[in-house]
Amino acid sequence: MSANPLSPSWLVPPVDGDALPAHVWPSSAARTAEGAIAIGGVPLPRLAAEFGTPLYVVDEQDARDRAARTLAAFTTAAAAHGTTAAVYYAGKAFLCTEVARWMIAAGLNIDVASGGELAVALAAGVDPGRLGLHGNNKSLAEIDRAVAVGVGAIVIDSLIEIERVAAAAERHGRVQPVRLRINSGVHAHTHEYLATAREDQKFGIPISDAPDAVAAIRAHSGLRFLGLHSHIGSQIFAVEGFLEAARRLLTLHAALGAGGEVPELNLGGGFGIAYVESDDAPAIEQVADALLAAVASVCRELGIPTPKVAVEPGRTIIGPAGVTLYEVGTTKDVVVTVDEGTTAVRRYVSVDGGMSDNARPALYSADYSVALAGRGSTAEPVLVRVAGKHCESGDIVVRDAYLPVDTAPDDLVAVPATGAYCFSLASNYNYLARPAVVAVRDGAVRLIVRGETEHDLLRRDVLAQLPPANQPRGDTP
Repeated sequence: MSANPLSPSWLVPPVDGDALPAHVWPSSAARTAEGAIAIGGVPLPRLAAEFGTPLYVVDEQDARDRAARTLAAFTTAAAAHGTTAAVYYAGKAFLCTEVARWMIAAGLNIDVASGGELAVALAAGVDPGRLGLHGNNKSLAEIDRAVAVGVGAIVIDSLIEIERVAAAAERHGRVQPVRLRINSGVHAHTHEYLATAREDQKFGIPISDAPDAVAAIRAHSGLRFLGLHSHIGSQIFAVEGFLEAARRLLTLHAALGAGGEVPELNLGGGFGIAYVESDDAPAIEQVADALLAAVASVCRELGIPTPKVAVEPGRTIIGPAGVTLYEVGTTKDVVVTVDEGTTAVRRYVSVDGGMSDNARPALYSADYSVALAGRGSTAEPVLVRVAGKHCESGDIVVRDAYLPVDTAPDDLVAVPATGAYCFSLASNYNYLARPAVVAVRDGAVRLIVRGETEHDLLRRDVLAQLPPANQPRGDTP
């Protein structure tokens, strides 16, 4: 069939509507003999029947394997250049106690960006020494708790934080390791809201201010300067931005070395993943090899030892391991004027979730894929827009995709690559209950985050007459 004129240029009608592109879906994704999608050996209709929809499904083995593969990639690349590497899992991508345990078991550290994320990591039993604390506006209480429990590093994001962390270290009789976040000025090729190293934004300090900041850190006996930190953005495919940031930071790193020890260089995260079939994200081994080769090359030019290199990936580890499962409620065809005298039809497929469980399309115009999950179909593909149920015209889950023309109410659909930033950004907009999270592995299912109920939604409303606490779902009649 020919492409619908409303379809973006990167989207083409599928030859096989039941196909599950391996670079987009979890490694275990497959169709059963009956045509349903299974993840981790568990058919998705079984999960929908047991836990309801929407539902976050995480392929546990895939997540664990990606964590181990990432650590191996950077460790191997670092060793090839005579240094070592540390990998911090970026907890903001998706954090719960069980996922934290997976990351630690794989040999990663974890970085947290709030007191709440710190509390989750500690509740998981993570050694505080394996945590790093980020944030452009850490509260005094957050800083104090981090120092008190002994987090491995605090990333200083502004000059005022130097004194705050030093004061906490003195109160608790500790020497607190710190990194200094630098705004490198490198412009990552990504959405404006995902670029974090432009001059006019809230994170870090300019390179020009760094020498005075490091001198202030070194002036405190309760602080130990580990090195510089950079993060240029998120969902980045091209490595050139990381390489340029490394060059700029290493020039500063070399100058700072004259005044004392600078053992580390932290280049942050932001490595991209494939959300749709046309995305071509580099393998993590390619990223690691390119970064470490660039660091070593610049260090040779500057005549300095190659430092320990740290990175902070989150999305590349947990993103592809996650799938969100929905039930179709309604479908409707909308006639759209393409140009004068020409029209085309777009089918809207509305599901029982939306921007409350995946805010990324509304926030970043993020693209996703979708597939019929409860059965297979050989029907002709039709251009669809998967819409949520919220009272917002911008409540879109998948902006452009093809589904079989026989997709109908009560069908299950699955959206892949939702492991990162969907649970983390979830809300109760329109008083929808946030979905449960289940982990699947080798045919077994474990509930790792309970779904909310109407009782959960109302229990903070101090004047509410609460429904029964055992009501199963916020949308149950």
